[in-house]
Amino acid sequence: MRGNEVLMVSGSDTHGTPITIRADQEGISPAEVVERYHADFLNSWERLGISFDLFTHTNTENHEKVVQDIFLSLLNQGYIYTDNMLLAFCPGCERFLPDRYVEGTCPHCSYERARGDQCDQCGRTLDSQELVQAFCILCGGPPEFMESEHFFLKLSAFQDSLLEWIKDQPHWRANVSNQTRSFLEGGLKDRAITRDLTWGIPIPLEGYEGKRIYVWFEAVIGYLSAAIEWAANSGQPERWEEFWKDPSTRSYYFIGKDNIPFHSIIWPAMIMGYGNGLNLPYDVPANEFLSLENRKFSTSQNWAVWVPDFLDRYEPDPLRYLLSINMPETGDADFSWSEFVRRNNEELVATYGNLVNRVLSFTYRNFEGLVPQARPLDEIDRQMLDAAKAALDDVGNSLEHTRFKAAVGQAFGLAQEANRYLDTKAPWRSIKTDRNEAANTLNVSLQVINCLKVVLAPFLPFSSQKVHEYLGLEGPVELERWDFEHLIGEVKGGSALRQPAPLYIKLDPQVVEMETQRLGNENS
Repeated sequence: MRGNEVLMVSGSDTHGTPITIRADQEGISPAEVVERYHADFLNSWERLGISFDLFTHTNTENHEKVVQDIFLSLLNQGYIYTDNMLLAFCPGCERFLPDRYVEGTCPHCSYERARGDQCDQCGRTLDSQELVQAFCILCGGPPEFMESEHFFLKLSAFQDSLLEWIKDQPHWRANVSNQTRSFLEGGLKDRAITRDLTWGIPIPLEGYEGKRIYVWFEAVIGYLSAAIEWAANSGQPERWEEFWKDPSTRSYYFIGKDNIPFHSIIWPAMIMGYGNGLNLPYDVPANEFLSLENRKFSTSQNWAVWVPDFLDRYEPDPLRYLLSINMPETGDADFSWSEFVRRNNEELVATYGNLVNRVLSFTYRNFEGLVPQARPLDEIDRQMLDAAKAALDDVGNSLEHTRFKAAVGQAFGLAQEANRYLDTKAPWRSIKTDRNEAANTLNVSLQVINCLKVVLAPFLPFSSQKVHEYLGLEGPVELERWDFEHLIGEVKGGSALRQPAPLYIKLDPQVVEMETQRLGNENS
């Protein structure tokens, strides 16, 4: 909307341990699990108004080809080597255990449910043999540790280069910079990038048919392989290079804080070793954790809000709004149903929805469904339009710097200013004595609402599309230009409006009790 050329890609990580765990539990293949959930993800994204140029998955021939190319390149340059390592083996299950099949107590922070690859409590990466009182999550028995030959990524070779590189990232969030620097200053250790598995990307060398490239190494390559797949699908197979090799391109990796080291250390190290002119990450905006009613989300205990379930009962924009205004950008945050209802009723309904509805309804009713003609502006009118122009600049700047809470707050600040302007001008009174004055107030208000629909479109796309159409405009709102002069000239005096309807529904406070009763209920 601001005129940048943007490629938005992502995908399902299909080789993660939860997939094989689910397949084992249900007695089906991992591929069947992937097929089922990937389709659910695509459906949820569409219903939530989340769009991608490509949302793929990592179980494609294209991804396998790209991963194996990077693997062989790093191997040939000496950044990958073989060595023996101790791996967890479960005598009861008679199998080697992937890292996440092993849990135990973290040796660093004493968290009792740390996994064999990482502790969710302190964020440290781990090896399963470091866990205290480790156990197999399938049978509960203690694993043995047996030697097995595997391939290692020589992370230690990139220690100095990475430390130098992060000095040039002053725009990173503090949590990302601090955690990355802490990991690097603690000294990087080489990490095994293969496991004794049958599900995953095959090692492109003879003699290793019973092993696979491990998910933590190959999943981050998915950003690159997705761009290559997108370019091939578009009929311009080299076009991905514009986004990966042009130095003026900025790449943003939106993740949670438990994935920081994979994106700020491991993936950059892989890119440095691979070379070929690939851009390093520009920004890694990582959010902290979100809890639910002051408890950690737990899908196994049904302490969760399931997106398909939510969307069967509520509209998507109120959820998008709360997750944006309450985003855990700099610290952990909590989702509560009481806050959901409050924000919906006091902010979406009473602030933004009320502004749009009373301006458009009053205009439609009193000016024959047409935009009133503009008259010379007074100082209050000019101040209101100046505020709209400033909001476009401020929200755009906040979005560019990944400050999303600030951006949505600035957008709603404009809605609040527009309500004050409307109350001051009171066109419902002036229309009785000076119809031209009322017309001018409504014309200015409609211009501001046209700006509001744009600055809120990233957060409230369905609402913005409705407002776009109520203003008599055609096409998708996301094709609008983030440009003040364009927007105030778009809604012309005399052009036809469409009869508006309320943007949001006021929620009954009983929603809080109903939804909290569902939490933890296995039958809900």
